[in-house]
Amino acid sequence: MNINKNLLQIYVEQGLVQQKDVPDTLAGCARSNSRVRDYLLTRDAFTETAELPALAAYYCMPCVEVDMLEFDKSLFDLFTFDFMKKHKVIPVGYDENGVLIVATSKPLDCHTLSAMAVQFSCRCTYILVPASQIDRYVDSVSAAISTSAALSDLNTEKTEQQLGAMLKGESSVSSENDVINNPAVRLVDSIIKEAIPHRASDIHIEPFEKHVKVRYRIDGDLHNRAEFPIEAYSAICARLKIMSGLNIAERRVPQDGRINLTVGGREYDFRVSTLPTVFGEKFVIRVLDKSSFQFTRDDLGFTDKDNAIVDKILARPYGIVLLTGPTGCGKSTTLYSFLKELNDPKVNIVTVEDPVEFTMNGINQTQVNVKANMTFATALRSILRQDPDVIMIGEIRDEETAEIAVRSAITGHMVFSTLHTNDAPGAILRLQDMGVDNYLVVDALVGVIAQRLVKRLCPACKQMGRATARELEILGLDEPVTIARPKGCQFCNHTGYKGRTAVHEVMYMNDKMKSVVMNEKNLDVIRREAIENGMTPLWNACRDLVLNGTTSLQELMSLNIE
Repeated sequence: MNINKNLLQIYVEQGLVQQKDVPDTLAGCARSNSRVRDYLLTRDAFTETAELPALAAYYCMPCVEVDMLEFDKSLFDLFTFDFMKKHKVIPVGYDENGVLIVATSKPLDCHTLSAMAVQFSCRCTYILVPASQIDRYVDSVSAAISTSAALSDLNTEKTEQQLGAMLKGESSVSSENDVINNPAVRLVDSIIKEAIPHRASDIHIEPFEKHVKVRYRIDGDLHNRAEFPIEAYSAICARLKIMSGLNIAERRVPQDGRINLTVGGREYDFRVSTLPTVFGEKFVIRVLDKSSFQFTRDDLGFTDKDNAIVDKILARPYGIVLLTGPTGCGKSTTLYSFLKELNDPKVNIVTVEDPVEFTMNGINQTQVNVKANMTFATALRSILRQDPDVIMIGEIRDEETAEIAVRSAITGHMVFSTLHTNDAPGAILRLQDMGVDNYLVVDALVGVIAQRLVKRLCPACKQMGRATARELEILGLDEPVTIARPKGCQFCNHTGYKGRTAVHEVMYMNDKMKSVVMNEKNLDVIRREAIENGMTPLWNACRDLVLNGTTSLQELMSLNIE
């Protein structure tokens, strides 16, 4: 228990745990017979990344995130990937004095660390890194090697007929192992698995006249990953359709399917969509992590000012809360984070989604099925007979759904949904355009949150510099300021950016706002009143991120907002 207390005290000093929570934490560790670190991590008290400085202080060793390291991959030949993942070690490289730098998340594993020194016959120094980042990096290197090997083998295949025959078990295929080791099969498997460590949200497999292109969408942008001959594409299509449960013989109409895989001990759901094109079927695969949903409002970019308004919105017993923004800006993720806060055994939460992206314990989730006439409107009518307290509607798409959602909010339910509008005040006019009476909108609406995603500057290579006169004009400033600019390095694939964050404008419908909306149809007037009422416009929120070095001026301008 002394070790638990010492580490816990460092957590307190680092601000990860509050002093008042120390007795409860120690009692919980005693009840579950677990160490403090394991106990707090399993309860999502903090992430491995946030914990890293505290562990470094505890072990008295330097720490760094894996993305900040430059590895000498020639050293990997002396160890298997399984060894590195099991023992959580990666050889980084030699310093100028010939000392081997080793990244580890198990600094007390003396046996493994001694074996590393013996294997390389040199003195070693160790750097503390998060265990999950070691797994992700090793998986990315392993998948890249697998993809390259499969592409090389695929390019040596002679004809499309030979590939198809091998995949179907005809002619040259004599066993199950032959099918598994087929280049087409290995290529599809490695392309899908490689997307995980690359943080890809989507995989695009696109046929053209003479070749097939594979691209990953990372941080909102598509990046080329691989190309292979068009002659091999029929085997690739067959493999993908078999994995996702699609009709192999149907090539004329779009199809939708799913692939469930466990990668690195985590369960992933891959949503597969096909579209017939001139040169064959295009596949787009959405990557979803089913095993965990750990996002909090702070993780999603809400500021302290935003959180104060959101707290008031979520404290309301009934009403409708809308999230607005373009497709792919993270509206559903934000809604899930709200539901996670409201999730309680005393509350009945029901959702209707298209499709269900994350499954959450304690929440009843329903999926739209147009073929069975299970639309948002029909599902919502049934949900109202299920004694719900909180309802989440994936999207308000038509007048019928809007009318039912608003009336549900008026009759004592808390309703969450999304709309496609440019800003928060625009949601009011959109509901009115859908035929919802103005007095119903005023009575039901609790708040509107507009959201956009902007790319984060890479912390390893971003460059700080004085803003030019033109940049100051864009930012609307008179005094000189220092801003960060993208450069590009190996850690961000030379893009200058790594990861994304959200910017928000949160509009709270208090009595003053309701009075203005009831008597005013001019959007500019409503927007000005919302700003006076405490709403921070999207442009201002993103400008703050530019000024604190989180994102760039280019990202602010790309939002196309004022």
